[in-house]
Amino acid sequence: MAHEYDFRKVEERWQKHWRDTGLFRCDLSETKREPYYCLMMFPYPSGTLHMGHVINYTIGDVLVRSRLMMGRNVLSPMGWDAFGLPAENAAIKSGVQPDAFTRANIDRMRVQMTRAGWGYDWDREFSTSHPGYYKWTQWVFLRLYQHGLAARKQAPVNWCNECQTVLANEQVHGGRCERCNSVVEPRDMRQWFFLMSKYAQRLLDDHAKLRGKWPEKVIRLQEEWIGRSEGARIDFTVEMTGETLSCFTTRPDTVYGVTYMSVAPEHPIVERLVQGTPREQRVMAAVREMRRQSAIDRTAEETEKIGIDTGARVRNPATDELVPLWVASYALMHYGTGAVMAVPAHDQRDFLFARKYGLPIRVVIQPAGERLDPATMKAAHVGPGKQVNSGSFDGLDNETGKARIAEHLASIGKGAATVSYALRDWLLSRQRYWGAPIPIVHCDRCGEVPVPEKDLPVLLPAGVQDFAPKGKSPLAAVESFVRTKCPRCRGDANRETDTMDTFVDSSWYFLRYLTPRDEAKPFDRVLARKWMPIHQYVGGSEHSTMHLVYSRFLFKVLKDFGYLDLDEPAERLFCQGMVCQTAYYCAKDLWLRESDVDLALPDRPVCRKCGARAESSTPKMSKTKLNVTSPDSILEESGADCLRLAILSAGPPDQDLLYSPDVVTGARRFLFRLWDTAAERSASLPRPGAGPSPDASPADRALRRKAHQTLQRVTDALQKTFGFNTAISAAMELVNAIRGADGASGAALREALEITVRCLSPFAPHIAEELWERLGRAPSIFRTSWPQADPAVAAEEEIEVPIQVNGKRRSRLVVPAGTGPEDLERLALADPVVQKQLAGESPVRVIVVPGKLVNVVMKGK
Repeated sequence: MAHEYDFRKVEERWQKHWRDTGLFRCDLSETKREPYYCLMMFPYPSGTLHMGHVINYTIGDVLVRSRLMMGRNVLSPMGWDAFGLPAENAAIKSGVQPDAFTRANIDRMRVQMTRAGWGYDWDREFSTSHPGYYKWTQWVFLRLYQHGLAARKQAPVNWCNECQTVLANEQVHGGRCERCNSVVEPRDMRQWFFLMSKYAQRLLDDHAKLRGKWPEKVIRLQEEWIGRSEGARIDFTVEMTGETLSCFTTRPDTVYGVTYMSVAPEHPIVERLVQGTPREQRVMAAVREMRRQSAIDRTAEETEKIGIDTGARVRNPATDELVPLWVASYALMHYGTGAVMAVPAHDQRDFLFARKYGLPIRVVIQPAGERLDPATMKAAHVGPGKQVNSGSFDGLDNETGKARIAEHLASIGKGAATVSYALRDWLLSRQRYWGAPIPIVHCDRCGEVPVPEKDLPVLLPAGVQDFAPKGKSPLAAVESFVRTKCPRCRGDANRETDTMDTFVDSSWYFLRYLTPRDEAKPFDRVLARKWMPIHQYVGGSEHSTMHLVYSRFLFKVLKDFGYLDLDEPAERLFCQGMVCQTAYYCAKDLWLRESDVDLALPDRPVCRKCGARAESSTPKMSKTKLNVTSPDSILEESGADCLRLAILSAGPPDQDLLYSPDVVTGARRFLFRLWDTAAERSASLPRPGAGPSPDASPADRALRRKAHQTLQRVTDALQKTFGFNTAISAAMELVNAIRGADGASGAALREALEITVRCLSPFAPHIAEELWERLGRAPSIFRTSWPQADPAVAAEEEIEVPIQVNGKRRSRLVVPAGTGPEDLERLALADPVVQKQLAGESPVRVIVVPGKLVNVVMKGK
């Protein structure tokens, strides 16, 4: 009978039903049901869904459908993170305008999403590249600018020659651009920043509101990214200029051991100090070489440190000594002040640098029971000890020395106890066309002038033809865009031609879903108070330290400015794992398609192209690694319910999933078995509403027990654990129990089948809707209440209790559930195996844990 299940017909029918009846349309003003805002991180419209989208959006859809049945007023919107480099690069290659490219991709992906059966309130759809949205992104920028939290400043930046734009630190991996994999080089440029570093401590403190509701991994990554360090600011003095050169250190106890000072190659003092000196050419050439290294390479312990003496000297405020000032590759401008007091005896990088360049080493912390000799030291001593060679602080333990020395430096005006953060300001300007224009006008008379709110949006000019990267935004070549009037003096002025990074668009989009067509304001504060923070946010943990920090920062800012009553965007966060698949590669041809690999001997795959042995790994699906499976092919061949079940049954959804075609095959077989089971049993079922008989047979009791146990497991997975793979497995077991329930009454079979269909409805909604109707129930199943498991029915009639003798399992009892401790002890002592162990002796004692175990303790055994 399996041929009767036409999944295409079933899925098309019910998708139309949901659309026509407005199943997912949300009335935000409703007061009868409790609000539930379930949001999946919106996608970049690349034009094609991948399996990462599938796991993310299927998890979200399971939650949406189950919460509808649990009586919540569910808001489930969808939109498009539409600005960004890919559309502009496509325009360069094909001549298609970014806007047209983006809209065509959105149209394709919307169709794919509908085919997958994901339920969204499409009336709230928007694209961040639409002027009706980026008008309000510009409004957000202006609010930060007016409050002193948006500023244009000279700064060292990451420059990608291929993309011809600036990259944030988070967009550089291993010294290469995350988009094109080109080597990134440093440049000094005037750029726009949000001054996020001012909120570093707030971002850390408010993790207390998220613990237990957000994955601990995400919180830990944010803590590391923000990087709070307690220590001291110490002010050294440059001999030749008299200016102060401050450094931050977590080890003020070692200041007496400073034998040189180092600054980052990006530090602005370097060029000033060597300009016009005989050292200038040599120092600046070395600086350029150091700046070409990535921050990771520069700070890695295994990387050889390089540096150069500037010829300048600085005065140590603790010792009054002059020490040389070096430029060192391992000093980073984004940590502390970009200047490092170098203590070779007590910092390993300083030690290696000093040994390489023949710089002095002075011990100021002696460990207990040991005497360090600078001449024979093999490595820096970074542990505790007593202060030595530290003036009046000699003899103190170094922890006490930290505080006393910091106090001393503060008392002489040369330092202070302080806290430093690794978090930098948010670099947001990009030298590309396809982004929200920065609403600033540059006037020779008035300087920087914000565009008045009444003049928003500053529109991207249409019809631009030349998008080729030239080191500045293509907007700079559009005279009709650039030339304008100063809003303040009405004189001639130029518009800012940089555009905003896409992370600005995505930092507040959740708010816009509440009132997506409101032309008077970006969001409704009253609705935000009712519907936010997001009750459940779903997305990848790769966004832990960019999108999720940026949005947290922006919410705190908007609350401080009086626009919001909350300072966290999401109450709960769930991060799905990556979808991985076996990939093959060989030395001669690198990554291979599976069709290019001979798998006749599974443990020795061979490359068909060159005959060499092929190796395998299981990385994230990637076009580069030729291990991508298209959801479209599964949708076409097996249907949406199969795709959804396959991806969710592959493993725990918060862990990386190893995709295999076998999971699709298994899901398809189960759906057909479910269909057959319902069809085969339907003739013997009583009318809907007829409950099981109170005089239930053993077969009825067994089937009902399994059904209610399954219902409880699925309910727990939906409400507590998100263990969707185990929930699906439990439903599969229940189908097997129904098929094997010989002798069960029609009423018990109906109850079990209805529980099965309802348990599967969030996971496989199309077939669930169809079977629910065929069972005589009125559609839609998602407008019915979620069933409640009956603990009395789910309880086991008999349980197995292990018997231990002196802690080792020897036998077992099968007894009625609820058997008391006295009866358990009596039955255990009468057990033949226990009798043999006792050999006529009396036990010392018998430990009974009702329902769990019986332990017979014997003397001398």
